[in-house]
Amino acid sequence: MRTLFNWLLKWIKKVIFKVDPRPMLQILQENGLILGNNCNIMDGCIIDPGHCWLIEIGNNVTLAPRVHILAHDASTKRELGYTIIGKVKIGDNVFIGAGSVILPNVKIGNNVVIGAHSVISKDIPSNSVAVGNPARIIKSYQDYMIEKKALLESSKKYDYSYTINNITLTQKEQMKEELENKIGFVV
Repeated sequence: MRTLFNWLLKWIKKVIFKVDPRPMLQILQENGLILGNNCNIMDGCIIDPGHCWLIEIGNNVTLAPRVHILAHDASTKRELGYTIIGKVKIGDNVFIGAGSVILPNVKIGNNVVIGAHSVISKDIPSNSVAVGNPARIIKSYQDYMIEKKALLESSKKYDYSYTINNITLTQKEQMKEELENKIGFVV
């Protein structure tokens, strides 16, 4: 009975001490994460809590939902007794698409777009667009923006009233009809 009580007490302490009312980004920054200004980190992102001091994120960076940034790789821990660690540096004006994974010892330059579900295992230079697993550069940032600007000019555009918590049922139906087999742009 005493063993069960001790186990339960240990479990309760573990659970209680894991609860921290501070926002995760605040905890990561207090532990050494460098986070620039005007960053947008969406739901479900994981920034390596065990080695966050090895991670630097620049200004005007967007991490779409479920992006993982890892500064460690424990694949060697069981066999070698050591975990691989490496710095991760993300430059300014970077967009990292949903579900992407950034591995240790990677630098991403300035003005970079990373496509959704990409795995970044090697450095990505500035002014690039990279996609895939492993990620590879497919075009320059400038060419990508020229292409998207031209598409913007010829596509349906929607204002702020067409965003979540603002859009009406009528607007939703209109948008679905207008975007049948094509894309549009929203503010």
